Amino acid sequence: MSAHPASAPPTASPADSLLVRAARRDPGPRPPVWFMRQAGRSLPEYRALREGVGMLESCRRPDLVTEITLQPVRRHGVDAAIFFSDIVVPLAAVGVDLDIVAGVGPVVAQPFATRADLDRLPPLTPERVPDITESVRLLVAELGATPLIGFAGAPFTLASYLVEGGPSRTHAKTKALMHGDPQLWHALCARLAAISGAFLRIQAQAGVSAVQLFDSWAGALSHRDYEEFVLPHSRVALAAVADQGIPTIHFGVGTSELLVAMGSAGADVVGVDFRVALDEATARLGRGYAVQGNLDPALLFAPWPVVEQHVRRIVAQGRQAPGHIFNLGHGVPPETDPDVLTRIVELVKSLGE
Repeated sequence: MSAHPASAPPTASPADSLLVRAARRDPGPRPPVWFMRQAGRSLPEYRALREGVGMLESCRRPDLVTEITLQPVRRHGVDAAIFFSDIVVPLAAVGVDLDIVAGVGPVVAQPFATRADLDRLPPLTPERVPDITESVRLLVAELGATPLIGFAGAPFTLASYLVEGGPSRTHAKTKALMHGDPQLWHALCARLAAISGAFLRIQAQAGVSAVQLFDSWAGALSHRDYEEFVLPHSRVALAAVADQGIPTIHFGVGTSELLVAMGSAGADVVGVDFRVALDEATARLGRGYAVQGNLDPALLFAPWPVVEQHVRRIVAQGRQAPGHIFNLGHGVPPETDPDVLTRIVELVKSLGE
């Protein structure tokens, strides 16, 4: 199936793409479609390429980053590529001793707990990540009219990894620090906001067409705590690319009650996880934001008629928003049959008005 519906001429550049148009609330005849974690473990060609290579090394080698980022574009025909990286890459780049452990996630050798630990977070400069600039430029040249999305982790989620020492179900140490020493908490998040913002800006200046700020763990917070302890720092991170002329996406998991607050951080698009319907999210957010989402990743394992029914429902709900980018309500699970993703892309492309 053609990458463009018959009613729309092929785009000449990423700036004219369905993704950028939807993000700017100027939607085309159908929503653009891409998937969080589309570049990764669900693809056998990815697993073959990564064999024997650590995750952090994979993220810092332009040859691997370029090939991995392109794999789902070739296989699925998605409307956008997502830069292959990890939210802790900029932390490792400034010298934090961490590793991405298979089956666990990021693990920090010495968790952060005191003011002295702030000295372990120097500013992120382009000189620390020349490979990121090179990878983006290589990809932009390869992708042509297909937009490339850059990304970074939001300050709260990065802080949680640093304070907990790794992934956490309760974020108990994080919340204890947040409330027990607010001054230290804000100082930590200010440094992380500068690092996240710099990482986004480096990618923007290298040529990405949009960026996404991932606040993976923000759903663990109350609305009050989010507004007091998190929102100001996410706002700083997103502001770092405000003058770059590209749209921004802000996504979190379990953030149904935080959508309006997350929108106020300054993004053009609010990512909606699978727990709230897109039309409800649009009603909460108002007409000032496009939305992204939100097929439940678990449905990728259901029979195809079930998947098709839900995809059609989500596309219909998305038409009530000023702009809609079709995606999952979280990332692609590693056990996913890649053919299901390809069929979803083909279905979304067939739904142009």
